[in-house]
Amino acid sequence: MPKKKVLVVLGGNSKEREISVKTGKACIVAMKKLGYIINTFDPKKKSFFEIKKSKADIIFNALHGEEGEDGYAQSFFEFSKIPYTHSGVIPSMNAMNKLISKKIFIKNKIKTPSYQIVEKKNYNFLKLKKIFSTKNFKYPIVVKPNNEGSSIGVKICKNIIILKKSINSLLKTYDTLLVESFIGGQEIQVAVLNGKALGAIELKPKRKFYDYKAKYLKSAKTNHIMPANISKSKYNEVLKIAERTHKILGCRGVTRSDFKFANNKFYLLEINTQPGMTNLSLVPEIANFRKISFTKLVQKLILDASLNK
Repeated sequence: MPKKKVLVVLGGNSKEREISVKTGKACIVAMKKLGYIINTFDPKKKSFFEIKKSKADIIFNALHGEEGEDGYAQSFFEFSKIPYTHSGVIPSMNAMNKLISKKIFIKNKIKTPSYQIVEKKNYNFLKLKKIFSTKNFKYPIVVKPNNEGSSIGVKICKNIIILKKSINSLLKTYDTLLVESFIGGQEIQVAVLNGKALGAIELKPKRKFYDYKAKYLKSAKTNHIMPANISKSKYNEVLKIAERTHKILGCRGVTRSDFKFANNKFYLLEINTQPGMTNLSLVPEIANFRKISFTKLVQKLILDASLNK
């Protein structure tokens, strides 16, 4: 049989470009071991419309962030009629938009922190302050962009002065923010591959919270506990919630769901449809615990590549 040609789409224009390049490079090493013929495509350097000319058999989506995991790139993959890895247009769009995904979680009785939306076009801090007092929000309060990944732009506010300053600062860059209750407790993340949960890892950041640096820098010295230090019944419970969320959103390939475990309850913060695949990333670490090597993980993603999803 002729060797299949894989087009690795990496880099892009988002704030997560650097991580996407690392993900792409790590996956290319694995694909070469598997015998695939590799070409790369960087949307920062070429138009997405050029993908159709690539003559690739499969697209491996290694993009992160805006345009990479919000349905935008996926719509071009569909237009190009080349089977691609990870989730389709609508699941990607819904997962990336924190407001939409929260509404889906709530509708399906999946616990998530209580929240309030802030929009630049009708922002009024006095009204917001009143809402917080009537809805019984307690400090600290978390503020984050509605459709950004890797904890970019996330602020934890200890009082109303910091909250106001954080909102004003973020509204200079973003049109829509999510303001939500801060949940303490354990940081638990679950990887799901092809509909089945692989396992749950616990993270103990040395920094104030599990932010961009804690995720991607070795120097941050985040402690990874695999499997997560929770009871067996709770461990199985969080795996089931992650599997259910993956299914409800119609995701494909691999996802990583981020939870907080406090007062014996799991709170789902978000689901990631394009989780990192670098040497510090959580999904490969969880898979490795299940005796799935990085190369085998990449192979499974390629074999799941499809269209109309």
